[in-house]
Amino acid sequence: MKVVLLCDVKGTGKKGEVKEVADGYAKNFLLKSGKARIADKSTINENEMKKSSNEYHKEMEKQSAQQLGKKMENTNLVLSIKCGENGKTFGSITAKEICDGLDKLGFKIDKRKIDLKEPLRMIGNYTIAIKLHPEVTTKINLKIIPE
Repeated sequence: MKVVLLCDVKGTGKKGEVKEVADGYAKNFLLKSGKARIADKSTINENEMKKSSNEYHKEMEKQSAQQLGKKMENTNLVLSIKCGENGKTFGSITAKEICDGLDKLGFKIDKRKIDLKEPLRMIGNYTIAIKLHPEVTTKINLKIIPE
């Protein structure tokens, strides 16, 4: 029996796939639990429409991330940090501080998208990578100055 899976089913397939399964498995498990529907023309057509809609929305997200990346590209951000008399810094600059600085410049970025291996503890210039989308990454220039 051909069914369209409505959710991921371990050992059978992923959501949206059309699968040929045993009649008993389909009737007694997949259909009763609401994990699949019988694959007729309307169900298959509806499934294809959902797939194309999802692809369209993913493409729109990617394009908006690319536009934001072009606006942010080579943005110069200046942050200050407290320093002692000998130039030793107190504390560090983390993704949260970078996120707040970008927010002041008009860019709403989630701090988890900022790619920092570890907090920045020294005064100087840095190039920071920001992953806006799984396929879109941009870089900004960060200058840390003493307060």
